[in-house]
This record gives sequence, structure tokens and C-alpha cells, in this order.
Amino acid sequence: MGAIIVLILFLIVLWIAASCIRIVPQANAYVVERLGAYQGTWAVGIHFKVPFIDKVAKKVILKEQVVDFAPQPVITKDNVTMQIDTVVFFQITDPKLFAYGVENPIMAIENLTATTLRNVIGEMELDQTLTSREVINTKMRSSLDIATDPWGIKVNRVELKNIIPPAAIRDAMEKQMKAERERREAILRAEGEKKSTVLVAEGKKESAILEAEAEKQSAILRAEAQKEKMIREAEGEAEAILKVQKATADGLRFIREAGADEAVIRLKSLEAFEKAADGRATKIIIPSEIQGIAGLASSVKEFIGQ
Repeated sequence: MGAIIVLILFLIVLWIAASCIRIVPQANAYVVERLGAYQGTWAVGIHFKVPFIDKVAKKVILKEQVVDFAPQPVITKDNVTMQIDTVVFFQITDPKLFAYGVENPIMAIENLTATTLRNVIGEMELDQTLTSREVINTKMRSSLDIATDPWGIKVNRVELKNIIPPAAIRDAMEKQMKAERERREAILRAEGEKKSTVLVAEGKKESAILEAEAEKQSAILRAEAQKEKMIREAEGEAEAILKVQKATADGLRFIREAGADEAVIRLKSLEAFEKAADGRATKIIIPSEIQGIAGLASSVKEFIGQ
């Protein structure tokens, strides 16, 4: 019987000793009280407490936490009531203040968020509220961070999750958006038609310029061809005259070598003038020294004809 009592006492002592050993995990902190008064905060690691005197009053999570609050009714500056729900990201920085600063920290943050949101939205109109989420988030985070600092809580971010205007406002906004889209469509269509008209006009202008350039080039080519033709005709006539004169000179030289007198030579010169005229000249100016033998030329022609 005595051995059983000793064993029971040993087990009780062992259980009490084991209960006095506490291991604090990572990203956690324990608030310890001694006889009901704050004794200290245990950080990560192994700790020992005095049995029946010390107790862990609160276990605190030091990681960043997220709380999603239900939609809250708020009224804008232009008297529009809407529903807005928020998401708050916070982190406990002082376990002691968190344990003794406020009775229910999460409820306190929720109520503080609702009142702060009403104050911020009450200074803004509907359109400004819908387009200024970043401004609202910044103002709310600053206000909540200051208010929760005595509770050992740091508010890192505040985000507006949803902004729900009244049904009538949503219908009006949809109609406005539809009208805006139709206006933009009309503007884009008008700009497209304008660009098309400009491109067509530019195309016609470019075509007219090309046609004028082609006509100009064609006229230049025709003029150059006409010029080339006239040059070649003039060269041909000059070459023909040169050949006639050369033949006449050769004939005169032959006659001179044959011993013909001066009168025959002048007669041949007269014939050369006749060939040079080629029947197209209406007047031929004959040198004075040749005129005296005109009669002689007639006589020679009659003699040759016999």
C-alpha cells in the first residue's frame, strides 16, 4: 500500500514538473502572470514557470493577420448611401499591450474601421469615392495605425474590397457608360471616314502629279525625237550637198586636167548651182563672172542635144 502511494506521489510530481516546462514556437509569444499580475513575456524557446504561481495568461501570434469585415453602410458627401466592405492587415508588435490594452481587439478594430470609413467617405462625393480607392486606403491605414498603437497592434494595410452603390445609381452608371462607349464609337467612325477621305484625296493628287509628270516626260521625249529628226534631216541634206559639191569639184578638176578653158569651168559651176538648188529654190544668185557665159551654156546644151 505504501508503495502505491509513493508511486502516485511520484507521478503527480512528474506531471507538475512537466507542466512547468513550456516551449514557445516560432512567431509566437506568451504573456505570463504571477499571482494575477503581469510577470513577463516569453519569446521563442523553452521556459520554466513556478507551479501554482505562474500561468500563461495569453498566447499571442506575431505573424501578420488578415481580417475581412462585413459591408458597412456609408453616406457620401452628396448624400448617396452605399455598402463598402474592407480588409485589414495587421500585426501584433507588443504582446503585453495586446493582452491588456483592449478587451476584444478584433471587435475593436472592426468598429474603429467602420467609424473611420464613414468619416473618410463623408468628405467625398460619389464619383470621387469610386475613383479614389488608393486615397481612401491610405487615409484609413494612417488613422487606424494611430488608434491601434496603444493596443500593441500595427495596421499595415487597409483595402476596400467592394464598393456597392444603390441599384438606381448602378443603372445610371451603366447608361452613362453605354452613352460614353457610343460617343467614342461615333468619334472613331468619324475619324476613320476623315482619314479615308484624306487618303483618297492624297491618292488622287498623287495620281494627277504622276500623270502630269508622265505627260511632261512624253512631251520632252517627243520634242527630243523631233529635234533628232530635224538634226538628222539637216545632216542628210548637208551630206548630200557636200557630195554634190565634191562631185562637181572632181568634175572641174578632171576638166581642168583635160585642158578645158575658163569658160567651160564656169559653165560647170553654173550647173553645180542648178543641182544645189534641187528645184526647190525660187531664186538663185549667180556670180557676175558666170552671167556672161549664160549664152555660151545654152549653145553647149544645144550642141550636146544634137
